[in-house]
Amino acid sequence: MLSEQAKQEILASLKKYHDKRSAVMDAVRIAQKENGGHVVKRDMEEIAEILEMQPVEVNAAAAFYTMYRIDKPVGRHHIQVCRNISCSLMGAEHIIKHLERSLGIKTGETTTDHRITLSTVECLGSCGTAPMMQVNDEYYENLTEAKIDELLKKMA
Repeated sequence: MLSEQAKQEILASLKKYHDKRSAVMDAVRIAQKENGGHVVKRDMEEIAEILEMQPVEVNAAAAFYTMYRIDKPVGRHHIQVCRNISCSLMGAEHIIKHLERSLGIKTGETTTDHRITLSTVECLGSCGTAPMMQVNDEYYENLTEAKIDELLKKMA
């Protein structure tokens, strides 16, 4: 269930939009932040009530965007590697394999200490600096194995 604080934050965000339904992404972001990196079905039902939408519409918005995680917690560091055409041409698959070997997990998994989750996404909009990835809210571009190794050391 959403906390009273989260509900108030969602209600406050409505002021930014002409139509309540337009606040769906903001509301899902608030719920996800409150849950430590993922959003659950019950929260989407509450969001639907607040925004006067159907729960399936909230779920559809959350499922469409890679920045939302539904029903599955993520680690403290969520690594999302872009694998769209520009990043793929510049070596994204090699970067993904290197991360899997370094972390000892496969894409879609979280380390046993719940520190890092590894995901792939279709596009992060940084084609000119491929290959690239996002860790939480930070972009890391022009990736090499050495850059990734340095970043993983900082995350330890």
